[in-house]
Amino acid sequence: MSESGGVEGEAGSSIRVSTLELFFDLVFVFTATQLTRSLVHHLDGLAVVRVTLMLGIIWWMYGGYAWLTNALAPDSSVRRTLLLTGMGGFLVIALAVPEAFGDSGWAFGVGYLVVNLVHTGLMLWSGGEGIGRAMRGLGPLNLASALLVLAGGLIPGWPRYALWGAALALQIATPYLHRMEAHTIVAGHFVERHGLVVIVAIGESIVAIGMGFEGMAVDLGVIMIALLGLTIAYYLWWAYFSLNDARSEHALEAIADPGRRAVTALRGWGYAHYPLLLGIILLSAGIKKTVGHAFDPLGWGPATVLAAGAALFLLGHAWFLRILGLDGALHRTLAALAILATIPLAHVVAVGQLVAIPLIMAGAAIAEDLRRMRRSTTPAIGTFGRTPGH
Repeated sequence: MSESGGVEGEAGSSIRVSTLELFFDLVFVFTATQLTRSLVHHLDGLAVVRVTLMLGIIWWMYGGYAWLTNALAPDSSVRRTLLLTGMGGFLVIALAVPEAFGDSGWAFGVGYLVVNLVHTGLMLWSGGEGIGRAMRGLGPLNLASALLVLAGGLIPGWPRYALWGAALALQIATPYLHRMEAHTIVAGHFVERHGLVVIVAIGESIVAIGMGFEGMAVDLGVIMIALLGLTIAYYLWWAYFSLNDARSEHALEAIADPGRRAVTALRGWGYAHYPLLLGIILLSAGIKKTVGHAFDPLGWGPATVLAAGAALFLLGHAWFLRILGLDGALHRTLAALAILATIPLAHVVAVGQLVAIPLIMAGAAIAEDLRRMRRSTTPAIGTFGRTPGH
């Protein structure tokens, strides 16, 4: 991600997320809501490509701000004002999302440039000598990607896809074009910040699904879809948060080498969280497509998106656990494969797939819990199994 390290006034893992950061996350998650809305209105292969591309670009700079507040607490009027300006940029991006590949491309690009400039400026202004040195190498790369996004927003047609794809490719490569050991991560704050954005995204997905019921009479089909959607969201929460947030914090904190800790943070909370969030968006869009059609066959497109969303979430978290050397990846991978096999069920009756997905996730959760209970009765060989970051 657009990372910058070194915690000002570092106090170890006692540093926690501020309410202003949570406020920032709420604005960011609005972009996910808009991506879901965009996908529901135009659900086809090209729409999925667009959402995937936009989320990658947006998630990159959200990560930049997560690393920023991990390094610099928003504890002054200047910093809070600049953070508010960054929120404004994200809000413009979110508003532009539905027509980002149409007439609102310029607004998407301008909002993204503002978000980028505020991030770099805040780091250079308030970050001190160490962070300033890191940003003098990182800032131009971030600016180059932002200019690619802006240029793409101003040019319609296929060049927009090409330029935004190039921007995303540059963003993915950026962390490996400078020294990662210059960055310091406060594990407690870092893990909590990303956990909060995940839980807000899951909660916002429930709101997005609920908005699909607007104007509909409450009948058995509506109640079933609502409750099943809530149940699936619960198992998303279970997969991510049941013990794993505390374990991931301990695993990250246990990495003594600053460079390896930064790389592990980048891979785990940057790259692996991207498919996880994309999964929430796809899943929400798929469930919204079942509204009003609970007892009807569901088209292959919505059924595929619904299953792919849940599977992507689980596979993203499995990747995350592997990066940190934590167990549970196998259960999530097997559950993801089983969920993909539910696609034909929806082509028979939509509610069949909606029932099967939480049952599969519940089975995986129970199997994982039973395995942990058995292991707790035997002597532990190691704290986390594999070495994090490998």
